[in-house]
Amino acid sequence: MKIGVLALQGDFREHIKASELAGYSAVAVRRPTELDGIDALILPGGESTTIALLAKTYQLFQPIRKRISEGFPVYGSCAGMILLADHIIDGAQGQETFGGIDMTVRRNAFGRQVESFEGEIDFLDKKVNGVFIRAPWVEEVGSSVQVLASSAGHPVAVRQGHLLATSFHPELTGDLTVHQYFFEEICG
Repeated sequence: MKIGVLALQGDFREHIKASELAGYSAVAVRRPTELDGIDALILPGGESTTIALLAKTYQLFQPIRKRISEGFPVYGSCAGMILLADHIIDGAQGQETFGGIDMTVRRNAFGRQVESFEGEIDFLDKKVNGVFIRAPWVEEVGSSVQVLASSAGHPVAVRQGHLLATSFHPELTGDLTVHQYFFEEICG
């Protein structure tokens, strides 16, 4: 299985490394043609409005949106969670997302950069270290969305079919639990 990581902005290098450590081939995706050779896609953390604007500039926005609607496996962390949300609270004016997960996400819900933190959370049946950097949280989910982890009373990891999203950054911890879940349970 070959994993693509959207490499326009944000911590894409860390997701490539985590994918490789988990035993999968991973490539940076910067052009629409690079989507053709991959089996799954990771949307990294970074700045969601910037990633969306760059995806449009590089003509990736509509191809990614189309693939999501067709059932392509996609995992988004932090900004990637925002990009997978059908609805955003506190988004930039006119901010668009790829959508796909029936959820409402609040941008920067845990606070500003100086309020970023790490904390242990229960992801399914395992404790993982969550790194929250200007992180979103989920305000509301639709009936087909499965909540996989919560923090501060809000969902921070969700799954809807072929899509996975986390508020936190597992790629920064060295713990491959979330990535392995994506590769084995969603892409499998």
